[in-house]
Amino acid sequence: MEERVALIGIVVEKYESAERLNQILHEYGKYIIGRMGIPYKEKSMNIISVAVDAPMDIISTLSGKLGMLDGVSTKTIYAKSKREK
Repeated sequence: MEERVALIGIVVEKYESAERLNQILHEYGKYIIGRMGIPYKEKSMNIISVAVDAPMDIISTLSGKLGMLDGVSTKTIYAKSKREK
């Protein structure tokens, strides 16, 4: 399976979903290059970006699991070039 570099953008509007979100990210930790979280207190939300290097099906599964959480929205963008090994 070809591996791709992607960025998953996550908006968390329900703090109660944060624990499960972090559990899911931990499960996929070996694919995560890095992550950055920004609390946006004025709007009562958190914005998280997660950079990953993984097979496309793994990226889709991870993004889908996160997006199914209550109060969590995700969007994934892929690098144009495929990663060479």
